[in-house]
Amino acid sequence: LCSLTNLHELDLGWNMLSGSIPTNLGSLTNLTYLSLSWNMLSGSIPTNLGSLPTLTYLHLGGNMLTGPIPATLGSLTNLEYLYLYYNQLSGTIPATLGSLTNLRTLYLYYNELSGAIPASLGGLTQLRSLALYGNYLEGSIPTALGSLVNLTYLNLGNNRLSGLIPDEIGALSSLVTLDLRYNYLAGEIPAAIGDLAS
Repeated sequence: LCSLTNLHELDLGWNMLSGSIPTNLGSLTNLTYLSLSWNMLSGSIPTNLGSLPTLTYLHLGGNMLTGPIPATLGSLTNLEYLYLYYNQLSGTIPATLGSLTNLRTLYLYYNELSGAIPASLGGLTQLRSLALYGNYLEGSIPTALGSLVNLTYLNLGNNRLSGLIPDEIGALSSLVTLDLRYNYLAGEIPAAIGDLAS
Protein backbone atom coordinates (compact mmCIF):
# COMPACT_ATOMS: atom_id res chain seq x y z
CA LEU A 1 0.00 0.00 0.00
CA CYS A 2 2.70 2.43 0.95
CA SER A 3 4.14 2.46 -2.58
CA LEU A 4 0.82 3.87 -3.84
CA THR A 5 1.96 7.45 -3.47
CA ASN A 6 -0.75 8.78 -5.79
CA LEU A 7 -3.55 7.27 -3.69
CA HIS A 8 -6.23 9.81 -2.78
CA GLU A 9 -8.72 7.67 -0.83
CA LEU A 10 -8.13 4.65 1.41
CA ASP A 11 -11.14 3.06 3.11
CA LEU A 12 -10.62 -0.24 4.95
CA GLY A 13 -13.48 0.28 7.39
CA TRP A 14 -15.85 -2.36 8.72
CA ASN A 15 -13.55 -5.36 8.48
CA MET A 16 -11.75 -7.53 11.05
CA LEU A 17 -8.29 -6.08 10.58
CA SER A 18 -5.97 -6.43 13.57
CA GLY A 19 -2.50 -5.35 14.60
CA SER A 20 -1.19 -1.82 14.56
CA ILE A 21 -1.64 0.97 12.03
CA PRO A 22 1.41 0.90 9.72
CA THR A 23 3.56 3.93 10.37
CA ASN A 24 4.45 4.26 6.69
CA LEU A 25 0.88 5.29 5.85
CA GLY A 26 2.32 8.69 6.63
CA SER A 27 4.12 8.51 3.28
CA LEU A 28 0.85 8.58 1.31
CA THR A 29 1.06 12.35 1.06
CA ASN A 30 -1.71 12.70 -1.53
CA LEU A 31 -4.38 11.12 0.67
CA THR A 32 -7.50 13.19 1.20
CA TYR A 33 -9.61 10.43 2.82
CA LEU A 34 -8.42 7.78 5.30
CA SER A 35 -10.79 5.44 7.12
CA LEU A 36 -9.67 2.43 9.15
CA SER A 37 -12.83 2.51 11.29
CA TRP A 38 -14.59 -0.41 12.96
CA ASN A 39 -11.83 -2.98 12.91
CA MET A 40 -9.76 -4.51 15.72
CA LEU A 41 -6.70 -2.32 15.34
CA SER A 42 -4.54 -1.85 18.43
CA GLY A 43 -1.46 0.06 19.45
CA SER A 44 -0.98 3.78 19.13
CA ILE A 45 -1.90 6.28 16.44
CA PRO A 46 1.28 6.86 14.38
CA THR A 47 2.58 10.37 14.85
CA ASN A 48 3.46 10.66 11.17
CA LEU A 49 -0.22 10.65 10.17
CA GLY A 50 0.27 14.34 10.84
CA SER A 51 2.37 14.40 7.64
CA LEU A 52 -0.62 14.05 5.30
CA PRO A 53 -1.05 17.67 4.17
CA THR A 54 -4.10 17.16 1.92
CA LEU A 55 -6.12 14.99 4.32
CA THR A 56 -9.68 16.22 4.84
CA TYR A 57 -11.20 13.10 6.47
CA LEU A 58 -9.66 10.85 9.14
CA HIS A 59 -11.71 8.08 10.77
CA LEU A 60 -10.02 5.70 13.21
CA GLY A 61 -13.07 5.15 15.41
CA GLY A 62 -14.34 1.79 16.61
CA ASN A 63 -11.01 0.11 17.24
CA MET A 64 -8.85 -0.71 20.28
CA LEU A 65 -6.26 2.02 19.87
CA THR A 66 -4.35 3.10 22.98
CA GLY A 67 -1.92 5.79 23.98
CA PRO A 68 -2.22 9.53 23.43
CA ILE A 69 -3.72 11.48 20.56
CA PRO A 70 -0.59 12.64 18.71
CA ALA A 71 -0.04 16.38 18.87
CA THR A 72 1.14 16.12 15.25
CA LEU A 73 -2.48 15.76 14.09
CA GLY A 74 -2.65 19.52 14.63
CA SER A 75 -0.63 19.85 11.42
CA LEU A 76 -3.52 18.53 9.30
CA THR A 77 -4.76 22.02 8.49
CA ASN A 78 -7.08 20.85 5.69
CA LEU A 79 -8.85 18.35 7.93
CA GLU A 80 -12.64 18.71 8.09
CA TYR A 81 -13.65 15.50 9.89
CA LEU A 82 -11.77 13.82 12.75
CA TYR A 83 -13.29 10.68 14.27
CA LEU A 84 -11.35 8.90 17.03
CA TYR A 85 -14.30 7.69 19.13
CA TYR A 86 -14.76 4.21 20.66
CA ASN A 87 -11.12 3.49 21.37
CA GLN A 88 -9.00 3.38 24.53
CA LEU A 89 -7.02 6.55 23.92
CA SER A 90 -5.59 8.18 27.04
CA GLY A 91 -3.77 11.31 28.08
CA THR A 92 -4.91 14.83 27.39
CA ILE A 93 -6.53 16.34 24.30
CA PRO A 94 -3.66 18.07 22.47
CA ALA A 95 -3.96 21.84 22.37
CA THR A 96 -2.62 21.62 18.81
CA LEU A 97 -6.05 20.42 17.62
CA GLY A 98 -7.05 24.08 17.93
CA SER A 99 -5.02 24.68 14.75
CA LEU A 100 -7.48 22.66 12.66
CA THR A 101 -9.42 25.72 11.57
CA ASN A 102 -11.28 23.89 8.76
CA LEU A 103 -12.60 21.21 11.11
CA ARG A 104 -16.36 20.65 11.00
CA THR A 105 -16.69 17.55 13.19
CA LEU A 106 -14.57 16.45 16.16
CA TYR A 107 -15.65 13.19 17.81
CA LEU A 108 -13.43 11.92 20.64
CA TYR A 109 -16.13 10.28 22.74
CA TYR A 110 -15.83 6.97 24.63
CA ASN A 111 -12.12 6.94 25.23
CA GLU A 112 -10.06 7.33 28.41
CA LEU A 113 -8.99 10.94 27.89
CA SER A 114 -8.23 13.02 30.98
CA GLY A 115 -7.15 16.51 31.92
CA ALA A 116 -8.81 19.76 30.90
CA ILE A 117 -10.59 20.62 27.67
CA PRO A 118 -8.09 22.84 25.82
CA ALA A 119 -9.24 26.44 25.44
CA SER A 120 -7.63 26.34 21.98
CA LEU A 121 -10.66 24.41 20.70
CA GLY A 122 -12.42 27.77 20.78
CA GLY A 123 -10.49 28.60 17.61
CA LEU A 124 -12.33 25.95 15.59
CA THR A 125 -14.83 28.44 14.22
CA GLN A 126 -16.04 26.14 11.41
CA LEU A 127 -16.95 23.39 13.87
CA ARG A 128 -20.51 22.04 13.67
CA SER A 129 -20.30 19.06 16.04
CA LEU A 130 -18.15 18.54 19.13
CA ALA A 131 -18.53 15.31 21.10
CA LEU A 132 -16.17 14.62 24.02
CA TYR A 133 -18.52 12.58 26.22
CA GLY A 134 -17.64 9.36 27.99
CA ASN A 135 -14.11 10.28 29.04
CA TYR A 136 -12.41 11.42 32.28
CA LEU A 137 -12.12 15.10 31.40
CA GLU A 138 -11.96 17.47 34.37
CA GLY A 139 -11.73 21.13 35.19
CA SER A 140 -14.12 23.78 33.95
CA ILE A 141 -15.79 24.20 30.58
CA PRO A 142 -13.61 26.72 28.70
CA THR A 143 -15.33 30.04 28.08
CA ALA A 144 -13.59 30.03 24.67
CA LEU A 145 -16.12 27.45 23.45
CA GLY A 146 -18.53 30.38 23.22
CA SER A 147 -16.68 31.38 20.04
CA LEU A 148 -17.93 28.31 18.15
CA VAL A 149 -20.72 30.24 16.45
CA ASN A 150 -21.45 27.49 13.87
CA LEU A 151 -21.79 24.73 16.46
CA THR A 152 -25.07 22.81 16.33
CA TYR A 153 -24.16 19.86 18.60
CA LEU A 154 -22.18 20.01 21.85
CA ASN A 155 -21.90 16.97 24.08
CA LEU A 156 -19.54 17.06 27.07
CA GLY A 157 -21.52 14.58 29.18
CA ASN A 158 -20.22 11.67 31.24
CA ASN A 159 -16.99 13.30 32.33
CA ARG A 160 -15.68 14.89 35.55
CA LEU A 161 -16.16 18.53 34.61
CA SER A 162 -16.71 20.95 37.47
CA GLY A 163 -17.33 24.62 38.11
CA LEU A 164 -19.95 26.83 36.54
CA ILE A 165 -21.66 26.48 33.19
CA PRO A 166 -20.15 29.50 31.42
CA ASP A 167 -22.45 32.31 30.30
CA GLU A 168 -20.61 32.22 26.97
CA ILE A 169 -22.55 29.07 26.05
CA GLY A 170 -25.44 31.43 25.38
CA ALA A 171 -23.50 32.87 22.41
CA LEU A 172 -23.82 29.58 20.49
CA SER A 173 -26.73 30.83 18.43
CA SER A 174 -26.76 27.80 16.07
CA LEU A 175 -26.79 25.21 18.87
CA VAL A 176 -29.51 22.57 18.59
CA THR A 177 -28.26 20.01 21.14
CA LEU A 178 -26.50 20.76 24.45
CA ASP A 179 -25.65 17.77 26.64
CA LEU A 180 -23.73 18.33 29.88
CA ARG A 181 -25.20 15.51 31.95
CA TYR A 182 -23.27 13.34 34.42
CA ASN A 183 -20.59 15.79 35.46
CA TYR A 184 -19.88 17.76 38.66
CA LEU A 185 -21.07 21.15 37.42
CA ALA A 186 -22.36 23.50 40.12
CA GLY A 187 -23.85 26.95 40.57
CA GLU A 188 -26.84 28.41 38.82
CA ILE A 189 -28.11 27.61 35.34
CA PRO A 190 -27.04 30.66 33.28
CA ALA A 191 -29.93 32.76 32.03
CA ALA A 192 -27.99 32.97 28.76
CA ILE A 193 -29.04 29.41 27.97
CA GLY A 194 -32.47 30.88 27.36
CA ASP A 195 -30.97 32.68 24.36
CA LEU A 196 -30.36 29.39 22.53
CA ALA A 197 -33.39 29.76 20.31
CA SER A 198 -32.40 26.92 17.99
